[in-house]
Amino acid sequence: MYKQIGILTGGGDAPGLNAVIRAVVRTAVGEFGMKCVGIEDSFEGILGETQTRGLTPKSVSGILPKGGTILGTRNRGSFVQMTDGIPFFPEMPIAEALANLDILGIEALIVLGGEGTLAIAEQFHKRGFPVIGVPKTIDNDLAATELTFGFMTAIDVATEALDRLHTTAASHDRVMILEVMGRNTGWIALHTGLAGSADIILIPEIPFSFESVVRKVNERESQGSKFTNIVVAEGAIEVGGEEVYVDAEHLRLGGIGDYVRKRVEELTEKEARCVVLGHLQRGGSPNAFDRMLGTNFGACAVRALCSGETGKMVALQAGSIVTVPLSEACANIKTVPIDGQLVRTARDIGISFAAPKESDM
Repeated sequence: MYKQIGILTGGGDAPGLNAVIRAVVRTAVGEFGMKCVGIEDSFEGILGETQTRGLTPKSVSGILPKGGTILGTRNRGSFVQMTDGIPFFPEMPIAEALANLDILGIEALIVLGGEGTLAIAEQFHKRGFPVIGVPKTIDNDLAATELTFGFMTAIDVATEALDRLHTTAASHDRVMILEVMGRNTGWIALHTGLAGSADIILIPEIPFSFESVVRKVNERESQGSKFTNIVVAEGAIEVGGEEVYVDAEHLRLGGIGDYVRKRVEELTEKEARCVVLGHLQRGGSPNAFDRMLGTNFGACAVRALCSGETGKMVALQAGSIVTVPLSEACANIKTVPIDGQLVRTARDIGISFAAPKESDM
């Protein structure tokens, strides 16, 4: 049994992180008599002059409904370097971090993060340090788990925005474009479009053509609907085109929504507007489902660690929490199946993905 464990959060923030932290602390202290140390600012908090804080059931009281993370987080840091697009893990920061963990008396880590953060966690496991991962991404694109906390809240936020855009689009006979998150996958866009009655959904998995976009807009016009609502994932790509970046140097996606707006106005002569939700999808209080899932993940992560499991990630599969190797969790991302049930359902009810020759699909 471990006497003291550490917990950290990495990557982008997501609604439900504090629910996991709270569950880890309450389970570790209450059920297993361990102490908990919160590591601030992700793995960076165990380099140099370490940044940590003791966590007790009292100190995590009241954080369940709060968004963000009380421990802070980082998207980038010292532990990963990219060479020709391939991640490389330098030895020095990991060796320093392991030495500092020993000094701090931290015997195991619970790491909350997405693909990149869990890949760093796996490096600690490979060097013999006990680690359990908890999946975190609002994009819901980790292959080993059916759902990640934060995803449902992000959909709620995006769907409410689309509902509001629907009324103003109808009032002004406009084309309204909602840009949502989704670098490599279109899960948020797809769910939002289905829940919010979009007319067109543009996702990375299905390259789109403006000919098909215009065809759908004109089709609606001919049927008496003089407005169109479009949901576009930030990583959506035009056929033969490339991703649109707001900051290409740092590979920050953004701007596809405005690009679609300009082209739609040019091709249809209809007034169009674009709304970019951006980090609104990450912020704010988690909904009830994400509080429940985060709590479940946190408690099961501690239980797995105390059962002797390490180098694993907790995951939701068929309604149960299981553990999978970190190597498996980080191996692939989960993309939207282009012939899957949700895509078929969307097409069945008249939603277009603006694929070339979509009328033939």
